Amino acid sequence: MEMDSLQKLYEDQLKDLHSVERQIIQALPKMIKAAEDEELSSALEEHLDVTKEQLARLDSIFEKLGKRGTGKKCKGMEGILEEGKELLEKDADADVLDAAIIAAAQHVEHYEMAGYGTAAAYAKLLGERDAEKLLRKSLEEEKEADEKLSGLAESRLNLEANGGLLASGKGDDSASRLVRVQ
Repeated sequence: MEMDSLQKLYEDQLKDLHSVERQIIQALPKMIKAAEDEELSSALEEHLDVTKEQLARLDSIFEKLGKRGTGKKCKGMEGILEEGKELLEKDADADVLDAAIIAAAQHVEHYEMAGYGTAAAYAKLLGERDAEKLLRKSLEEEKEADEKLSGLAESRLNLEANGGLLASGKGDDSASRLVRVQ
């Protein structure tokens, strides 16, 4: 496909997101199974359900465009998920593995936030108001998932991965920010 208009770029971005969501739907069950912490497992399971809804939203956008969302594989997400898979295959302490799962999941969330934000901006410029609303809803869900993961990491999981000790030993909370992404 020749990329000679914002409309074509928009459709390409939507296909990228469609591939992203399909890949995540395949990868999340492995992360859920590997997570030791029940609250982390629950958060990932909840996000798997949300991800399926996001894929359905993308299908709806493609239907209105008279197009299909398939035909593209997002290599960026493939790489991010491969790195996460490698983490799961390491011989790791359960607490450290939970912190690593959060780090991997936040890489995914941030990639999705960039994609949904871009696609929503294009939809707005192209006058695709219904699509823009759907894309912004997915963007907000990704932000919420990221915040939930950050909360778990900051409140205790990173601390547990650090043996329950604060990094400096001076009572600050630097250990609880090991995977905090701003």
